Amino acid sequence: MIGSPMLRPPIEPMLARAVNALPQPAACSGGCVLEPKFDGFRAVVFREPEQVYVQSRAGRPLHGYFPDIVSVVRAALPAGVVLDGELIIWAGDRTDFGQLQRRLGAGATVGRLARQQPAHLVVFDLLQRADGTTLLARPLRERRAALTELLADAPPELVLCPQTTDRDEATEWLGGWHAAGVEGVVAKGATSRYLPGRRGWLKFRHRSTTEAIIGGVTGPLAQPETLLLGRYDAAGRLRYAGRSHPLGAGQRRDLAPLLERMGPPPADHPWPQPLPAAWSGQLPRPEPLPYHPVTPTLVAEISVDTAFEQHRWRHRVHHLRVRLDLGAHEVPRLPE
Repeated sequence: MIGSPMLRPPIEPMLARAVNALPQPAACSGGCVLEPKFDGFRAVVFREPEQVYVQSRAGRPLHGYFPDIVSVVRAALPAGVVLDGELIIWAGDRTDFGQLQRRLGAGATVGRLARQQPAHLVVFDLLQRADGTTLLARPLRERRAALTELLADAPPELVLCPQTTDRDEATEWLGGWHAAGVEGVVAKGATSRYLPGRRGWLKFRHRSTTEAIIGGVTGPLAQPETLLLGRYDAAGRLRYAGRSHPLGAGQRRDLAPLLERMGPPPADHPWPQPLPAAWSGQLPRPEPLPYHPVTPTLVAEISVDTAFEQHRWRHRVHHLRVRLDLGAHEVPRLPE
């Protein structure tokens, strides 16, 4: 609103909490508007008079890694605007999260990467107008109208995020777009304000069930806390593939006797102890992960999302049950 202080980086972006089903209209203030959730880097973009500042969800600067986006924003948008969106990189007909991560370690070659595989910014909110008017207290439908006007003539690298109130259309996104890198749907209240740092939106991820081999656990065998999961590759090596969410009390109770009677793990267990930080790194500052290796014969049925890259699930998986009817070599193998 006019008279409010202009936004300065960094700010806490508004967040979403996970739900288990696509929300009904009454779940959101003023009814739910639905947007696809692309698999990318959250980015708040400040078009300042002398520079473009891009911050991550955690408030860290990203503009040095995305000179292509900086150039596009500087050329296409007036000074003063603040946008919220998702950085993505296309690789063929789907997004490639690994290419985003490559930018962070590219060093002097980041410019070459930006030319070879330019990034796009999928914009879903306008937090401040060019005249310095902050829109945080304005309803989403008003912010959306202003954003649509702002991006009317924007270049293709600045994408207005699709939005609908039609649950059937959102269901089509989940069914047909997940192969292209849409990992779910975010529901927002049409009359809701933008609340920095608050989980005021609802996020429903596209999930499917599959199997993986339990290769280790965190916590004691009698009270396992999370599962470390693997799959065999084409050469017959058990590769680490992901970690589960914390187990529930009933799941711990069911798993403990199965784990304890498996005996000591083989001396040639294929995973290092502790797991390297790069393997288990699902936190902002990953650290090596101590664990109890187990004989890799138990098969777990798990619920996973679409973020599976470089033979690993990037997000933690949900353990559903042990599949005593399946052997480890019946689990789907990793592609070559």
